[in-house]
Amino acid sequence: MRPSFCVCALLGLFLMASVLGEAEGQDLSDLLGGLTGDGLVQALTSQLVGLWETGDLEFLDHVCSFQVKPKIKRWELYFRGTMWCPGWTPIRGTSETRSRSGVVNQAVADFVQKALASGLVTEEEARNWLSHQ
Repeated sequence: MRPSFCVCALLGLFLMASVLGEAEGQDLSDLLGGLTGDGLVQALTSQLVGLWETGDLEFLDHVCSFQVKPKIKRWELYFRGTMWCPGWTPIRGTSETRSRSGVVNQAVADFVQKALASGLVTEEEARNWLSHQ
């Protein structure tokens, strides 16, 4: 790393710490919700790890898997979702959205659309499955 970058980074951190320290008489631990050191590292780690998810779900008596991964796109956080049913079909449902809670649903919807288009599943089977959820 270049020495000029290190000096600039250290100056920036020093200035930021002094400005944050003067904000309404609070110190850095007050601004971070009382978290410092190991507590701060654990809180950040749990937030980052929570962005990924892998699991299983049952679809038409087949065990299927899903996966959620974060992605940075144009400096914004997006989520990629994938659903597949190993041992049944090579079809993969995919989605990409900014919504963490809706990414799996969109991947399932994509999987069902592809399964319907290929003739793997009938509309009646899909409706029956949906009505029991």
